[in-house]
Amino acid sequence: MFYWVLKTIVLGPILKLLFRPWVEGEENIPPEGAAIFASNHLSFSDSIFLPLVIKRRVTFLAKADYFTGRGLKGRLTAGFLKGVGQLPVDRSGGQASEAALETGLKALRRGDLLGIYPEGTRSPDGRLYRGKTGVARLALEAHVPVLPVAMIGTDKVQPIGRRMPRLGRVGILIGEPLDFSRYDGMEDDRLVLRSITDEIMYELMELSGQEYVDVYAATMKERLAAARRAKPSLRGAARVPVPASDPGEQPATSPADPSPPSAA
Repeated sequence: MFYWVLKTIVLGPILKLLFRPWVEGEENIPPEGAAIFASNHLSFSDSIFLPLVIKRRVTFLAKADYFTGRGLKGRLTAGFLKGVGQLPVDRSGGQASEAALETGLKALRRGDLLGIYPEGTRSPDGRLYRGKTGVARLALEAHVPVLPVAMIGTDKVQPIGRRMPRLGRVGILIGEPLDFSRYDGMEDDRLVLRSITDEIMYELMELSGQEYVDVYAATMKERLAAARRAKPSLRGAARVPVPASDPGEQPATSPADPSPPSAA
């Protein structure tokens, strides 16, 4: 109930008036039943604007840190995120990752629309980064389609580090559903999971127009932080080049070839 009150009465009308969000591809959203929204991630506000323009309710997986803040501000933030349909997950890896996947599966098995960011974290510089394979696992285990979603302009409205958004127009592009039923029963095959994930990231690259880099966003953030510590003069640098000597982490104009791997 709180979700719909926020969306239709409290926040929704104000946000639509101030930011005039536009959406293309809404006809690709199934009128009922579960599906995954796989979105690029440019800003904290991505999780607000996408549900705002979609008629059906969207549930997002959000990092648990957002729900554990202390004091009045922490409690208000946690209450708001729960109210707009976000579920806390621990993304530290290992068993925590398995628990996060199970949380997503529960939502899909209820027939929900589940929002997920395959990059795992916000892009540090506006480029599109390598996807993590959790989205592929969810799609195969829940037997649901994946809709690529490109958020446009949210990084201009609320860049990383900015608490209050600035006025500006944002857009959402929703691609056609991707069907991975040809891989049914292969959710434990790492090559299959990587192939599916790369296919999703390729569609996101095409939809968003972003430059693709075959490195995890978290890895790039670590490199940026290390560069700032080593050379304070680089504090304002927008990008850190990817060393060509790192196997599997060269800058690329597109994700790895999304053609199906051999079943052998």
